[in-house]
Amino acid sequence: MADPRPIIFSGIQPTGRKHLGNFIGAIRQYVEGQDRGDPALYCVVDLHSISVPYDPADLRERVLDTAAILLAAGLDPERCIFFRQSDVREHTELTWLLSAVTSHGDLDRMTQFKEKVGKARELASAALFYYPVLMAADVLAYRATEVPVGDDQRQHVELMREIARRFNARFGETLVVPELVVPEVGARIMDLQEPETKMSTTGGTEQGTVLVLDDEKAIRKKVGSAVTDSGHEVRAAADKPGVTNLIDILAVARGTGRAEVEADFDGVGYGDFKRAVADGVVELLGPVRERYEELRPDEAALEATLAAGAEKARAIAALTIAEVRARMGFGC
Repeated sequence: MADPRPIIFSGIQPTGRKHLGNFIGAIRQYVEGQDRGDPALYCVVDLHSISVPYDPADLRERVLDTAAILLAAGLDPERCIFFRQSDVREHTELTWLLSAVTSHGDLDRMTQFKEKVGKARELASAALFYYPVLMAADVLAYRATEVPVGDDQRQHVELMREIARRFNARFGETLVVPELVVPEVGARIMDLQEPETKMSTTGGTEQGTVLVLDDEKAIRKKVGSAVTDSGHEVRAAADKPGVTNLIDILAVARGTGRAEVEADFDGVGYGDFKRAVADGVVELLGPVRERYEELRPDEAALEATLAAGAEKARAIAALTIAEVRARMGFGC
């Protein structure tokens, strides 16, 4: 008998400034998974945004920006469930219920929390500290079996797996323990100017961050100025982080592996190699930017798409919440 199709879930923060790392590490997986999942659920996780200072009007705009980018990248509401997190209140209810099996120590060990707060730990919001529990609820509400995310989310996914195991051990088999899924190539795309640092719109360099909505000129300028090393070999190696990063980017753009890229550019200088990488990124992102410009102005259509997805998502999450409540002794 064939294995059952997976239930896939992933969420993405609402910002119109999605970068190449987001596209390769997450968005591309969403598109590829929507025909494989039964169902595949993807949401714009706007509730996670309130863990840091924000502007409410700006948040609404960024949700629509992100929705338009994902649809432009290839998400099809007829082939997946696509919704806004805050429209499904079961997420927040399950977050509180899961707090019964989540310890303070679990959250205190989260590397991303430590990195984000730095020395301002006492001033950090409780929401930022509690962020991983909401992330666990996002996934566990749908009994997802696969979580396609970037490699930087590995610790969060392991915590949600542990939360599910603890709940089942204490209250009976109810929640599914999901599996992390990261791309084989490009799991962590690095800053083009600081290739030992992950590409980011908040902590990275402006010139080293290729945005999904960058035009061709901007892409070529950023890739052309990417840091490499003093050598000339196009070879992936620990002591060549800049070149390795560019190899991964081109491998994804071409749909090949590192070895094929290295073979194609054996004996070729960094200048020609960078031009090829820029060509690949332009070809990869160009159609997304063009489609985004068509979709983004129609906010009513975007809102309707998110609302329709939320209705489908609620129907699934409500069943999980009902069983969790019953297992925990709530209701009649």
